Amino acid sequence: MDLKGLETLIWVAKLGGFRAAAERLNTTQPAISVRIAQLEEELGQRLFDRDNRKSSLTAKGLEFLEYAEKMIALRNEMLQAVADKTAFRGVVRVGVAETIVHTWLSRLLERVHYLYPSISLEIEVDISVNLSNRLIAHELEIAFLMGPVTAPYVKNQPLCSYPLEWVASPRLPLDWETPASLAALAHWPIITYARITKPHIAIREMFATAPNTTFPRIFGNSSLSTIIRMTTDGIGIASIPPVVIGRELAEGRLRIVKPEQHLAPLDFTVSYPSNPDNHLATAIATLARDIAKAGE
Repeated sequence: MDLKGLETLIWVAKLGGFRAAAERLNTTQPAISVRIAQLEEELGQRLFDRDNRKSSLTAKGLEFLEYAEKMIALRNEMLQAVADKTAFRGVVRVGVAETIVHTWLSRLLERVHYLYPSISLEIEVDISVNLSNRLIAHELEIAFLMGPVTAPYVKNQPLCSYPLEWVASPRLPLDWETPASLAALAHWPIITYARITKPHIAIREMFATAPNTTFPRIFGNSSLSTIIRMTTDGIGIASIPPVVIGRELAEGRLRIVKPEQHLAPLDFTVSYPSNPDNHLATAIATLARDIAKAGE
């Protein structure tokens, strides 16, 4: 029995349709139909109930799916144990929060290229909310994001944690020696991550509940590079991890503002679907955790 046919059945069942499975497997819908038809002919059983909108497994199809997943998982286990690393081929779509881009992503890419020279990585940089949605929709194989991702079939592992600090250009007329209250910070625009991110929401709640404090202007931005540039230009006070502005701090273009109230750290996870055919995501997740831990 062709393992490619088993893999096709798994993805049709997971995505609920032949067209979606074709897009995921980079082939055509007729090719998907042929593979499923060949399986059904071999088994003498109808595996899918089909309508115009969705394809769902029959009772026999559900039973067969369990065996198909076991066979694909065993194939992957065999490859990991026996095959040369060059035997692993294909494209892995990786979602990355921009904070990771500014820290250790390049070291991970070098390591993956060295260990799996026939694997290509497609890097998608986005905010964590969008990465989570794309992972759930099976548009990514793995993601490094502010997690965890709340979906029943997604595996989340702790990756790294970076403290957030208030930072500003030394040109701003601040009292750099005295801890700044939220009221003092609110005199300036607050520059931070995009509106729908955890840091942005936490900052809004912090100022909204602070007594005797005017709610500040908050400039949300999905580009960390833009946040850093706006802050060095003296537009306002930013809330970002110092780990991404080491050069700016060393050169004196930015300074950390001593606060009365600290921000919660950014906790990142490596998240990926626990599919039997997602063995490369598991391997990359292990490499990422090792590299992130070494950089802390």
